[in-house]
Amino acid sequence: MAAWIDDCNIPFLVISIGMIVILLWAGAYKMTTPGADGITPLVSHSPLISWHFKVFGPYIGSDLIGLTEWIAAILFMTGYLKPKAGIVGGFVATLMFFLTSTMLITTPGTTSVVHGVRYMSFLGLFLFKDVISLGHRFT
Repeated sequence: MAAWIDDCNIPFLVISIGMIVILLWAGAYKMTTPGADGITPLVSHSPLISWHFKVFGPYIGSDLIGLTEWIAAILFMTGYLKPKAGIVGGFVATLMFFLTSTMLITTPGTTSVVHGVRYMSFLGLFLFKDVISLGHRFT
């Protein structure tokens, strides 16, 4: 069984298919009003990408972020047949996850104190998934 898993590269397939699904789903959500409203506080506190909403506004800006996620996902899918496309998709995703990971530091409310112990808030956990995704891009 272990040899079959290794030969078929099952871990890579599970991770890459999961990445494609989340990028398509999250990208689509960012193209909705609640999605744009949800990321506005994150983007507005980011010194690396806050200019984006100043130039395009929150709704077109959010649409462009969602479109970028879709492009990365499509490049990943194309990469199964044309590996160079997958590499380009990897670069797009790496930049995207890096930018989002920095929001963990720059956005207020990513941690909260409960009984004197600092925990990651729901917002912090939401952003931390991109730290994990960024790490995956380097594997």
